[in-house]
Amino acid sequence: MFYIGTAGYSYQDWVGTVYPAGTKKEDMLKLYAGEFNFSEINSTYYHLPGRRMTEALAAKTPPGFRFAVKAFQQMTHARDGGPEVFRRFAEALRPLAGSGRLACVLAQFPYSFHNTPENRDYLKKFRHLLPDLPVAVEFRNARWVAGETFELLREEGLAYVCVDEPALKGLVRAVAVVTAPFAYVRFHGRNAARWYDHKESYQRYDYLYTADELKEWLPRVAALREKAGEVYISFNNHYRGQAVANARMFRDMIGTAGII
Repeated sequence: MFYIGTAGYSYQDWVGTVYPAGTKKEDMLKLYAGEFNFSEINSTYYHLPGRRMTEALAAKTPPGFRFAVKAFQQMTHARDGGPEVFRRFAEALRPLAGSGRLACVLAQFPYSFHNTPENRDYLKKFRHLLPDLPVAVEFRNARWVAGETFELLREEGLAYVCVDEPALKGLVRAVAVVTAPFAYVRFHGRNAARWYDHKESYQRYDYLYTADELKEWLPRVAALREKAGEVYISFNNHYRGQAVANARMFRDMIGTAGII
């Protein structure tokens, strides 16, 4: 089954474009879940979530809706949180996991997270500290794209996050790989000019995919679906609702292509 959505859903610049004019923030998720069956939660990267927040997410969405919850920054970037941070993070996700609404924990590592023995050991530690939760790992550094990496992820039961992003030196190229019972794809846009040269973070993701660019991924997601029971597809080009436009386009393409 395909779960297609966007990286986040509560953006003020979506009011009047994605959402009707005057939409309040507390009403956005209900409107969003009326069309899509999946979304990423990004706020958990900046602040450890609590059970009250995840209980509300479960209550506002219908059965079958899924959330990918981004790992807290101490778990992926600083990597100094220790077991207690992982324990609190996992405890907060229980309402989502218990209601069948947790797709996975999304562990997005920075470009500075290099393919070293120490960092490979950290991936094993990450898995050990979240033993009961599905985890998807996203790399930004191209040196991770190797057979040894995929073998490690399979051994640890970690899903590899396939990405579409600018074709810049050192960034991860587009490959379709399954290393867990589920597959994951993230579309970041191809705004090469603003990937590093931007004043606001949203400028990096200011990009609207063309139909031809999205069609490149049809055979890839078909290959993923052959090996994975569930395929999660997220569009992170959220500025001005472009992620919503592309999610709709790609959802229609998959349907037209007959990929089930």
